[in-house]
Amino acid sequence: MTALKKYQRLDTEGVWRENAQAQRRDVIVCFGEASLIIKDKTDTALAHWSLPAIHRANPGKRPALFLPAPDADEELELSDPEIINAIEKIRRTIEKSRPQAGRLRLYVITALAALIAVLAVFWLPQALVRNTVAVLPESTRLAIGTSLLGHMTRLTGDTCRKPLGAAALNRLTRRAVSTRLRKAYIVPGLGTRDTLVLPGRLLLMDATLVEDHDSADVAAGYMLKALADRRNADPMTDLLQRAGSRVTFHLLTTGEMQDDALRAYAEALMTGTEPALDQDAMLPMFEGAKIAASPFAYAVDITGEETLPMIEADPYRGQDAPRLLSDGDWISLQEICAE
Repeated sequence: MTALKKYQRLDTEGVWRENAQAQRRDVIVCFGEASLIIKDKTDTALAHWSLPAIHRANPGKRPALFLPAPDADEELELSDPEIINAIEKIRRTIEKSRPQAGRLRLYVITALAALIAVLAVFWLPQALVRNTVAVLPESTRLAIGTSLLGHMTRLTGDTCRKPLGAAALNRLTRRAVSTRLRKAYIVPGLGTRDTLVLPGRLLLMDATLVEDHDSADVAAGYMLKALADRRNADPMTDLLQRAGSRVTFHLLTTGEMQDDALRAYAEALMTGTEPALDQDAMLPMFEGAKIAASPFAYAVDITGEETLPMIEADPYRGQDAPRLLSDGDWISLQEICAE
């Protein structure tokens, strides 16, 4: 300790008392290695006081009265200003080097507050969403998806319902995705999206997917893409993440979704971007559904450059793929939105 080394050669006279019942006696006081040594006139050590433990009993007064500990009976009276200042300086130096309980407590409280804030902002909302999604029954998901569909059609136009076309769409849905999607709807315009999967496994498709192409394979391919998108991102999870913790907690406790949240989500979906095409993940889906991949690949990119892997790995490349719909059903599907 630098402060101690500076004063190691200091000594002075003082008055020492071993305890409250003992007589006061004249002593010599000098600094030792991390201690204050009290000696008698014959240079015999009477006591060693630990410098870090020394306590000033009468701060600011002279002569100075020191104790080896705050509750000790032993005491030392000193009058020499230089050695008093030396002891005080060493005490201050030691005190500064000690961990400050109040400061440590402040650091701990601040750290805990920061941790709680991080949890509140990042972990708790996500945990609330995960828990809510995990316990929602399929009937509640379907009810939410149906309500959301109502808000969507205010923006997309009503779902196309010509009876023959609707029947053809149901047959194509069962053929392409079986029961993995509950029901498909075609709407006049879906904004920036080709397809959307709503909670309850409801599928919305833009009318151009049947009106602007020559075969049902394109629409079936977009159904498979929608199914792949749903696997990567649960629409119920996306809805609750956008809606926020208050809406999520309300759903968890009441089983009901607030209408304003559904309206806002419908507007957000209309301006969202189509999820990226994962060709590697989709190829097995085409093969498993016995659907040609090339018509969908060319619909995504008319040049075929970006979707070349799907074209080259088409399970029906160079041969006729199984028909998805009869000619009559395909014509009915193309006219599903006709007036």
